Amino acid sequence: MFQIAVAAGVICGAIVVAYFIAIDQFRAATANGGHVTTPARPFVKQLESLLRPVSHLPARTAGQLRQKLSQAGNPGNLTPAGFQAVRYSLAALLAIAGLALGLLVPLGLPDIVAAPLSGGVLAVAGFLAPSVWLGQLISQRKRQIQRSLAEATDLLTLVVESGMSLDEGLLSITERFHNALGDEIGKVLREIRLGRPRMAALEHMADTAGVADLHHLVESIVQSDQMGVPIARLLRVQATEMRRRQRQGAQERAAQASSRMVFPMVGCIFPVLWVVLLGPAIIQVLQSLK
Repeated sequence: MFQIAVAAGVICGAIVVAYFIAIDQFRAATANGGHVTTPARPFVKQLESLLRPVSHLPARTAGQLRQKLSQAGNPGNLTPAGFQAVRYSLAALLAIAGLALGLLVPLGLPDIVAAPLSGGVLAVAGFLAPSVWLGQLISQRKRQIQRSLAEATDLLTLVVESGMSLDEGLLSITERFHNALGDEIGKVLREIRLGRPRMAALEHMADTAGVADLHHLVESIVQSDQMGVPIARLLRVQATEMRRRQRQGAQERAAQASSRMVFPMVGCIFPVLWVVLLGPAIIQVLQSLK
């Protein structure tokens, strides 16, 4: 009976979701028929409005989450409330799947214990999975910015040394680099076009990106602008320093490679080697004992 109740609840939930989606599509079609153009709301926005009572966050937590979403490149144009709505929805779906899994798969426990246990474990996993995914996106974007920064600084140096302005150099970076660094520079240029001071936009990008080398570069540009130092010479020094730090980091990783190879060799290679070498001798000893 409990299995039937769970199945009925899942079916009812699917029917309700399909009903609301059908209503939204009908309203959009009616509006288009009446010559009224209304943009369709994304599914995440609908989910956010549906779970608004439980997805509300304090101002400080929302600010921290907004900064993380910005560092990740604003995936799906998610807001903090929308991200929380995704977490709660995924946790609820996996909780239902865990209940069904605990009832259908024999776990060696009574159904009244196995179903809530599996449902709770999957619910926690579903709640934490978006945060893990967001952290991976942030790390990936930071690596992209770090790898492209030295080459982008060289390009910016060449553009500025040729007599062009800093804004034109930033624009050349967006045209050359179609990755996280190009996206961040594109945001800076859009903010400048909207009237924000250039140095304030650069400082905001450096604080948001969370990359140390980018922060040092922006600080140097701001200081050169304040003190009147030629920016081309400063950019050349910064590019050389970035190349040196990258080479030093590569040498450090190469030096750590031998120590990191010890654990795979001890855990995987040496046991097999001992089995191959001592296996025949052990078999002969066992046969002689018989």
